[in-house]
Amino acid sequence: MKAYWIAHVTVSDPEAYAGYQALAPAAFAAHGARFLARGGAHEVMEGPVLDRHVVIEFPSLQAAKACYASPEYQAARTRRDGAATAHVVIVEGLA
Repeated sequence: MKAYWIAHVTVSDPEAYAGYQALAPAAFAAHGARFLARGGAHEVMEGPVLDRHVVIEFPSLQAAKACYASPEYQAARTRRDGAATAHVVIVEGLA
């Protein structure tokens, strides 16, 4: 069953955030990820206004969790620290 990362990100330092953007794609590719939404136009219908929305599809819940825990992603994540705040959820998809 597929799984998804759903992330809401507020970038406070775009220059520093570029370090995350440079490293993270390798981790995603290594775990079979496919971006379904990344930034782009959006309209908040309910809840707080959030800046950036990302949805990433993985082949399985195990792959999504392995990606997050991987040394490659954790190295990218440290580059995001101080440059953005993020709320990341991993959710299993429906059959």
